[in-house]
Formats: sequence, C-alpha cells, structure tokens
Amino acid sequence: MMHYTGRFAPSPTGPLHAGSLVAAMASYLDTRAHKGRWLLRIEDIDEPRTVAGAAENICNTLAILGMDPDGEVIWQSHRKARYEAAFGQLSNHVYPCGCSRKEIADSRTGIASDGALIYSGTCRQGLAEGKTTRAWRLRVPPLNSAEGAITFEDRWLGRVTEALSESTGDFVLKRADGFWAYQLAVVVDDAEQGVTDVVRGADLLGSTARQIHLQKLLHLPTPRYLHVPVVNNAAGEKLSKQTGATPIDLNKPLDALMLAADRLGLLLPAAAGSDLPLFWEAATSAWARRFSKARMIERA
Repeated sequence: MMHYTGRFAPSPTGPLHAGSLVAAMASYLDTRAHKGRWLLRIEDIDEPRTVAGAAENICNTLAILGMDPDGEVIWQSHRKARYEAAFGQLSNHVYPCGCSRKEIADSRTGIASDGALIYSGTCRQGLAEGKTTRAWRLRVPPLNSAEGAITFEDRWLGRVTEALSESTGDFVLKRADGFWAYQLAVVVDDAEQGVTDVVRGADLLGSTARQIHLQKLLHLPTPRYLHVPVVNNAAGEKLSKQTGATPIDLNKPLDALMLAADRLGLLLPAAAGSDLPLFWEAATSAWARRFSKARMIERA
C-alpha cells in the first residue's frame, strides 16, 4: 500500500491567520492520523503578491503551534526550470493568447468559481492580426468528448463533477507577466514530492478539475482530495488578509488551536486546551475517528 504523504502549501502573502490555520491543521491531522509524512511547501510562484518575511513568519508560527514538517521546506520560486520542462511536455495542448482581461470580460462568458474569467477560446485557432502573445493557455476537452467531464471523489464533500469547457474554458499556464500559473506549479510539485493526499480549503475546490486534467496530460498520479469548509468573517466573506484577518496570537497558541479544531467539527475534551502534546494527541484521535484509513479506501 502506498505510504501516505500530505502537504500544507501556503502562499506567503501575509502571516498565518485563523482561516489558513484550519487548512493547515486539517492537512496535518490527516497525515498524522494515517502515520504519514507531512510536507511544507511555500507557494511563492506569484512573486508580485509575495510579502517579504511572510514565509519565515508562517514557518515560525507553525513551529510554535507544534506543526513541524517532515523534511526540507520547498519554495516554488526555486523550481521554475521544472515548470518550464512540464510546459514543454504540453506543447501539443497549449497555444498563445493575445486577449486582454478587458476583452475577455467583454465577451461575457462568466466568472469561474475561483474568480477568474471564463475564456471563450478567441485565440484557439491562432492570434488575430496585430495581436501579440500575452499568455499561454491549455486547451480543455469539449463537453461532448470522453474527457469532457472530470469526476473525483472528495473525502469531505463526496462526488464532484466538473466540465472544464463550461466552468473555466482554456486556462492559463504561463501568465502575461511571465510567471508560471498556480495550476501547473502545484501539479508538478505534488507529483515530484510524492503527495498522495491533498487536504486544503474548499476555496480551492474549483482548481481540482484543472489539476486532474493536467495530471492526466503529464501522465502523473492523481492524489486523493479532501476540501474543508473555509472560515468566513462576520460579513460572510472568506477570511483572508484582504477581508481583515488578523495573525494568530502566538501568546495564546492553544486558544487558536482549539478554535481551529472546533471549526473542523472536532469534539475535544477541555483538557486538550491546556497542553500542546495533549491537544495534538486528542485532535489526531478525533480526526482519525472521522477520516479513518478504512473509510478513505472505501470511498476512493
């Protein structure tokens, strides 16, 4: 049986907050419950959004909370040659796109679940006269093809089906600013690190079908997926730096951990909030009861 490998992959756009802690805890607990390896990857491929010192702050916060990775921390910004190589393997499936964001918006094709504009395929047959390449896109299969709908079993949400031709259209692999897109980088990294299980927030559910499609094209294994509910603020918005999320109070680490466990629906004894090792023992046992190996295999 394949040894379990999980990962937490934060973007260093700010310090760890209550919402990102829930995702980190879920991935950590699932790994520990299955006696696997837990990896930490810094997803700083979107360099314009990277905040200086944020990655180090996240690593320090996780250590104080008792979440130490099993092995070297990987930085996406150091791995561009690997993404270039994967892009080369996809040469028969990509094409240059000269559309601006305004032109895509004006096409009124809609907005994908992650907030991106759905692409109508304007440049699929070649760049129009006078257009220059702004980005490189991956062709997605038509709805009426055998690959038109991607279905996977999410260990929290159940069966999910998505047709990329309707939900995203042909999506970007290399951006107009020259940076590699998140979807390509994640697929390459997960495969190289041997990740068997991706546990992350439900805000990334909309990326999963695209990543599975890339895995198939690159002949890479597809991990199991589990998407936990996101934490919202008082206005019902996803908690983030942009919506007023505050950093974890490291003077009260157990308070933060108990709150995150509660948001994951874990029922822990009050004593778990008094001692860090006791907390992780109780939380891991509670998680294992909900997401045991047997249940995971049964639903896969």
